[in-house]
Amino acid sequence: QAQLVESGGGLVQPGGSLRLSCAASGRTFSNYIMGWFRQAPEKEREFVAAIRLSAGSAGYADSVKGRFTISRDNAKNTVYLQMNSLKAEDTAVYYCAVDLSGGRWINAYWGQGTQVTVSS
Repeated sequence: QAQLVESGGGLVQPGGSLRLSCAASGRTFSNYIMGWFRQAPEKEREFVAAIRLSAGSAGYADSVKGRFTISRDNAKNTVYLQMNSLKAEDTAVYYCAVDLSGGRWINAYWGQGTQVTVSS
């Protein structure tokens, strides 16, 4: 059974930074797209960022472009999300995911989520 475990969330002031990590176990995901989604209270889960095997093939939601950076370490079977210039609207539970459906995010493994709260 494959598992994804997120870490690095917490409380941060507006303008601050956090680095989320997602460690996979049970199998390797070197050949799959890995990414991050988030869900704020009373809102649907939304796409944040995703990355292919090549670090040069990454995509971001418009709301986080220029502020967030996704990366991966295939040797460690881990994906990261560096979040800078955080805003209150970034507050959400962040979920790590591995896509098994060719970029459609229909069939995927999901982590348990980590809370990110941006507040003064």
